[in-house]
Amino acid sequence: MSTTRAPLFRRDFNLVVIGQVISLFGSAILRFALPLYLLRQTGSPALFGAVGAAAFVPAVLCAPIGGVVADRVNKRNIMVILDFSTAGLVLVFALLLDRVPLAPLMAACLMLLYGIAGAYQPAVQASIPLLAAAEQLTSANAVINMVNTLSALLGPVIGGMLFGAFGIRPILWVGIFCFFLSAVMELFIRIPHSPRAAAGGVLSTIRQDLEESWRFIRREKPVFLSVMLVLALFNLVLSAALLVGIPVAVVQVLGMSDSRLGLTQGAMGLGGLFGGLLTACLGARLPLRRGGAVLLAASLTAAGMGAALLPGVPALLGWWGVTAMSFAVMVLSTMLVVVLSAAAQGQTPPELLGKVMAFIMAVSNCASPVGQAAYGALFEGCPAWAVLLGAAGAAALTAAYSRRVFRELDRAQ
Repeated sequence: MSTTRAPLFRRDFNLVVIGQVISLFGSAILRFALPLYLLRQTGSPALFGAVGAAAFVPAVLCAPIGGVVADRVNKRNIMVILDFSTAGLVLVFALLLDRVPLAPLMAACLMLLYGIAGAYQPAVQASIPLLAAAEQLTSANAVINMVNTLSALLGPVIGGMLFGAFGIRPILWVGIFCFFLSAVMELFIRIPHSPRAAAGGVLSTIRQDLEESWRFIRREKPVFLSVMLVLALFNLVLSAALLVGIPVAVVQVLGMSDSRLGLTQGAMGLGGLFGGLLTACLGARLPLRRGGAVLLAASLTAAGMGAALLPGVPALLGWWGVTAMSFAVMVLSTMLVVVLSAAAQGQTPPELLGKVMAFIMAVSNCASPVGQAAYGALFEGCPAWAVLLGAAGAAALTAAYSRRVFRELDRAQ
């Protein structure tokens, strides 16, 4: 019997990867520039955190719906329609900028962008097992994650240079072009699709599909609930602190330029890329039972950022410290996310994959808006170093609790 493995990089998988590179780059450059423009224009960390929190809510709400749609509609069509829609949204924002009040316009645009992304990603996640063999799932997820992080690397670096030199408008036109080009290319992807009969009306179908995914998780994979709780707590106490805290620390506390902020967030992308490469090389040899140790190490990066902002630390040295810790936290989080995604995909029936992955994403991210709003207020009223050290302590407690959960998930494989 032949043991030759099917190649991972086949035509349709390659087109998904290239489409993701272009689309996610457009998303990354906008997600960098739009909140920074708001922070620069208003100078308010509280408003910055509140708008960021509002933007995350549609992403959480749309992810389960996107999962239902991904299991019933051709996944290629979902990607195409949403990329065209995003290009149109950014065009409308560009036309309205300077004509309507900034804060509500920014909140509405970011909410729609994040909502579309929440509905988009389940289609990508559910397409991976249809385009890659079972033994290649970890590597395929690592490739998709590396694409995400490569875009996260290039987006802030290029966005910081463009924003510092030319302002917000060139970035808007770059984003429009990226989403339009990605949508056109995705028209040529072929993803296997087996239509399923709808269970009544649209709302009835969504409700029944979500109930089906919930029953599977509760009865067949209750350990998924524990994993989602751990991830939600970690997003609440640490991820939200970094999403708000890094721009505030670099721009307001350290007084660095937009280009320097772009380099710091680019370092996060580079860390994600390195973490994805490392995960792709190690593949199934990465043990899930060590997930708690990875989360504890990520907690220490927040403590390192807090130490870099202590009074008396030179601004340039503090910036290097924050940037180095940004790189490290993304290496760790990327490795964990890739392995968790592969584990969940490998333990879920194909007909439930989109819904279950979306359910996990939604529950894991549901605490992030609360965290971002709270940290926005904390950074406005408290020293940044104290907020980050407090976040590190809370994240370390969550990591200690998670050790049992990851061991249980590892045994379930």
